[in-house]
Amino acid sequence: MEVQENISLRELNSFGIDVKAKFYTKAENVATIEQALQNKIHSDIFILSGGSNMLLTKDLDAHVVHICNKGIEVVAETNTHTTIEVAAGENWHDLVLWTLDHNLGGIENLALIPGCVGSAPIQNIGAYGVEIKDSFIQCQALDIKTLEKITLSNENCEFAYRSSIFKSTAKGKYVIYNIQLQLTKPPHPIKIAYGDIEKTLISQRTPEKKNEEYTISEIAKTVIYIRKNKLPDPKLLGNSGSFFKNPVIEKVLFEKFIKEWPEAPFYKVENNRFKIPAGWLIEKAGLKGFKQGAVGVHEKQALVLVNYGGAKGHEVLSLAKKVMTEVLKKFSISLEPEVNIIP
Repeated sequence: MEVQENISLRELNSFGIDVKAKFYTKAENVATIEQALQNKIHSDIFILSGGSNMLLTKDLDAHVVHICNKGIEVVAETNTHTTIEVAAGENWHDLVLWTLDHNLGGIENLALIPGCVGSAPIQNIGAYGVEIKDSFIQCQALDIKTLEKITLSNENCEFAYRSSIFKSTAKGKYVIYNIQLQLTKPPHPIKIAYGDIEKTLISQRTPEKKNEEYTISEIAKTVIYIRKNKLPDPKLLGNSGSFFKNPVIEKVLFEKFIKEWPEAPFYKVENNRFKIPAGWLIEKAGLKGFKQGAVGVHEKQALVLVNYGGAKGHEVLSLAKKVMTEVLKKFSISLEPEVNIIP
């Protein structure tokens, strides 16, 4: 196991924030992860995955363990489903492409989401009506303090909207080193009603194919097309995708809100509550395209905060607080960051 000192993490976080790790270990297998956790070079351990859903605000006085293990394996099959086990260090979008190559369905709506597999259940990543919890069976993890290996089922993970046990009661307790997903074999159930998927699918089909069943590859390509047109490439413009969660509000507040803003888009969710697109709220608050020094609200998608170059983490955080304040002032609706802010 190699431990490096004072390593810049600028290339390892999608915001491109230039902070340093006091100590850094690249862990390419489970044994190295265990060794790094046992190493007493620093009392604080910081687990780094794809770096795509985090905002670093200062240098990390810690031992940063970068999860980079690889591997995708079929572990079970039935007539209708295939179960795969995937190493935490695999790139999420590469996994989606692998499932398409093997004609396995269930995560095609989650194409082009940045980050690695191990962080996907932490965030309960989701897009276009699908969340990872829909196909998730279990994950295997290491207890950071005791090094005990445990298995956490779907139920154990306590999935919620962009959240899980790993962001609440078990925050900082475990390192996920692989996950299992149950994927569908043909004929695949598909979800195209959310967002612009169906409209885009229809517009891109030739007349002779208009009555054919949609394929999971078509859906993934459509999602990729939509995301590329809405969201900036982190390699070109530092960002962490959707910075805020779409707020879910109670019926009383919703009725007051929709009376004043009848044109507002919304989605009814469980327990008679309503989800309002955060991007719409931010745009209507007049902040789409707003710039503040080296940071700003993206000009095409108001849900995305961007680093135009050389920004510090605290500058991004300051902009996020401004957005939250302005939305609350205008709509009486509170926004909550989806991104993990590392203070």
